[in-house]
Amino acid sequence: MSIQITTEQIKGLRDMTGISVMQCKRALEEAEGDIKKALAILKKTSSDIALKKVNREVKDGKVCIKTGNLPPARAGGAQAGKKAVLVSLRCETDFVARNEDFAKLLENLAEKAIKVGVEEMKKEAKDMIDAIIQKTGENIQLGDTYEVNGGILGNYVHNNKTGVIVSLTGGDAELAKDIAMHITAMKPEYISQDEITEDARKIMKEIFEKEIASMDKPAEIKEKMLLGKMAAYFKEKTLLDQAFIKNGEETVGQLLEKAKAKIKEVKACLI
Repeated sequence: MSIQITTEQIKGLRDMTGISVMQCKRALEEAEGDIKKALAILKKTSSDIALKKVNREVKDGKVCIKTGNLPPARAGGAQAGKKAVLVSLRCETDFVARNEDFAKLLENLAEKAIKVGVEEMKKEAKDMIDAIIQKTGENIQLGDTYEVNGGILGNYVHNNKTGVIVSLTGGDAELAKDIAMHITAMKPEYISQDEITEDARKIMKEIFEKEIASMDKPAEIKEKMLLGKMAAYFKEKTLLDQAFIKNGEETVGQLLEKAKAKIKEVKACLI
């Protein structure tokens, strides 16, 4: 004998899960009206749907940053009592990136990360994400996730697509935020020249050599041009050498030196 599923039951399950009416109806029919069983069926279904979509490319998404205080046991002194987490969530289209359920999911993941830590959050993320995959019909994946601890932290998120956390020794939170804002705008590849690898220098040297090879110039002039092009290129790509976005008269390195501050750590994500 089949169980009659009422509209009230369907509405109740939909209110609990946000999943479509027909999916809720089918789950209730399979569970013979048992709400707990229907919830378990929907959870399994969402996991199955997510598995089918896992290889679809996720080209869009959003970034979220949350800040908080470290517990006393982890603080390690007055200058190390803060933390910030960056969580990115990726999807296939901008349509889903603007979806309310997607935005709420990202917010919940970031809140969980700031409370229990990024690694603990990751353990629960799959079930949370699978439920929204079932609702949106798109592949959704957890993207870059970072936790930064320190005494002086600043962060900046631009258009929900780029997020940066900066940790300083010296200076203040306003300076850290300004540098985070600068990084979102200028997108440096290196913090200092020391980070530039020999491979990177070799590749750019070969590129610039090809550019000037056909020029009718003496060899020594070509060598100076090559060195000039490489110096200019890497200056543009190095944070400390870039002109500060709020004041083009000084570099980020000079700004930090004036404040007697140094960059301790930078974490960034670009969707």
